[in-house]
This record gives sequence, structure tokens and C-alpha cells, in this order.
Amino acid sequence: MLLISQHLCGQEAYTKKIEALKEQKQKITVQEKDALKVEIEDINKRLKNNEITKVEAQQLKEAAAKKRALNIENRIAIVDNEIALLERNNGRTLALVENDSLDDDKWWWGIDFNGKPKVFFKRNGWERRIRYDRRTYSEFVIAVGLNNAIIEGEPLDDSPYSIGGSRFFEFGWEWRTRVFKHTNFMRFHYGFSFQFNGLVPADNQIFVIEGDQTVLQDFEFDLRKSKLRVDNLVFPVHLEFGPSRVRETEHSIRYSIRDQFRFGIGGYGGFNLGTRQKLKFSRDGERVKQKEKRSFNTTDLIYGLSAYIGVDGILLYARYDLNPLFRNAIVEQRNIALGLRFDL
Repeated sequence: MLLISQHLCGQEAYTKKIEALKEQKQKITVQEKDALKVEIEDINKRLKNNEITKVEAQQLKEAAAKKRALNIENRIAIVDNEIALLERNNGRTLALVENDSLDDDKWWWGIDFNGKPKVFFKRNGWERRIRYDRRTYSEFVIAVGLNNAIIEGEPLDDSPYSIGGSRFFEFGWEWRTRVFKHTNFMRFHYGFSFQFNGLVPADNQIFVIEGDQTVLQDFEFDLRKSKLRVDNLVFPVHLEFGPSRVRETEHSIRYSIRDQFRFGIGGYGGFNLGTRQKLKFSRDGERVKQKEKRSFNTTDLIYGLSAYIGVDGILLYARYDLNPLFRNAIVEQRNIALGLRFDL
């Protein structure tokens, strides 16, 4: 009696599984058609927002319909094969287990068709999801170029600082986030940067502190080098514009700005990390190097405007400090820089 009962239970489970698979075939068609409706609505919305043309919209609709039809065909074939396998073996089939030579390198994957497919990977208990749409990217930023100061009431070509000798170096890490959902034309570019601004006085002069004033004075020995370096930590924010290429697959959509024109406008704010003056000169036939690390009355809070323009990761870069270089200065000076920026 026990054997007969077990056989009947097994037959009942087998029959229910076959029926469930047949119902699944019907649900597949409904699910794929619903997913197609979502895609068509999205395409119509992009057309209404003038993100694509009517021709492009028609092509996208035809491609989506073809994809969903193939999905229905393939998925129903999979279910039909599973039904045939069960019927051929009376519901008793072998299951693939992970107890084999792949114990140290196991992978599991699956696809969720729900309007926007997603793929999951699993290896040795570790699971990762491939994001369908990445809106934020990050990159290392380096900038180099010429540095100088705009002095109140004086033209830049009459600057007391060497035009070619005064330079800056900047590096940092920035993130780029797409503003809108279906277009990458506008992005937020933000992060942090370390600035090293150098000023080289002309005419054998050095910086000297006189009370609350920092002024240039002639040096008593012949200078081989005189340089003031101001180090800042700032947090730039830019609004970036430019075209991009779209790469769309069944599992992901990516917007690429590689080899594309772009420009950004914005500003930055931060604080001064330190100021130092480096001198090299000869005294009594002896070469002397002298480093002096002091505040030199430089401003603690840094803020200004910046912009860049170029193609891909090579950009013309400019920035201008709105804060005065020195505190309490009778004649205000503001740092200005122009150079090349590389987004790596």
C-alpha cells in the first residue's frame, strides 16, 4: 500500500508540473507583450521630447517587436523541451549539481525579463548585479599650465611675476553624473582637487611680511630662483555640456563621451593648506637654498570660477580666484591660471 501511495503522489506531482509548464507557455507571451508595451511607451516618450526622430522611433519599435517575438519563440521552445524531457522520463530527470571539478570556480547566472533585463552573477557565494543604466562615472583629473595674478589697477602684461616661470599643477578625482534620464547632453561634474599655484617674482625680488601686509622687496644677493607656492584643497563643481554616443544592448545602456566635444562652466571652493617660499642664490661664492614655510598672509578660504572646453579627455582649462591672494592687502591680487586639463 505504501508503494502504491508513493507512486500516486509522484504521478500527481508530475502531472501538476506538466500543467504548470503549459500555463507558463501562455504567461510567456503575455509577459513579453507587456514588456514590449513598456518599451514602445518609452520610445514614444523620447520621440515626444524630441530626443529621437520619427524614423529612429520607427526603427526602434521594429527592433523591439522583433526582439520580443524571438524571446517568445525561444522561451516557449525551452518550456517545450522541458515538457518533452519530463514526459520522456516520466518526471524523473537528473539535476546538475555543483559537486564536481568546478568546486573552486562556480558561476550562476540568470535573466530577469521585466521591461529592462538584468543579469546576476554568482561565484563562490559572491553576487554582483550589472547595472542596466549607469548615470555616474568617475575619473582622475590632472591639469598643468601658467599661473599669475590679476592686480587691482594694473594690466596683466605689466605683472611683477614671470609670465612663463609662474606655473600651476592640479590633480584630483571627479565624478560625472547625467542630469536627465534619457539624454546625456548635460552632466554634473564634481569632486575634489589639490592645487599648487606658483608665483615667480621678476627683477630679483622676494616676498616679505611687513605687519599685516605681504609685499615684494629687492633681495640683497643675486637670485637664481625665487618662488612662492600656495597649496589649496578645493571642491570643484561644473555643469558640463556636450554630445555623446549611446550603446544599448539587451542588458545595459551606456552613454560614451569618448572622442566627443564638451565644455563645462562652474566654480570651486575650499581652503588653503599651506604657503611656502623657496629661494636659491649665491652668497660669498657659496650656493644657498632657503625654504620658508609661513602663512605670508595668504587667504584661508579659496573660491572662484572655472571653465574648460575640448574633445574627449584633453581640455583647455581656466580658473580665476574671486578671493584675494593676500589678506588685508592695500592693493588686492587675485590668482588666475590657464592651461591644459586631462581627464583620465
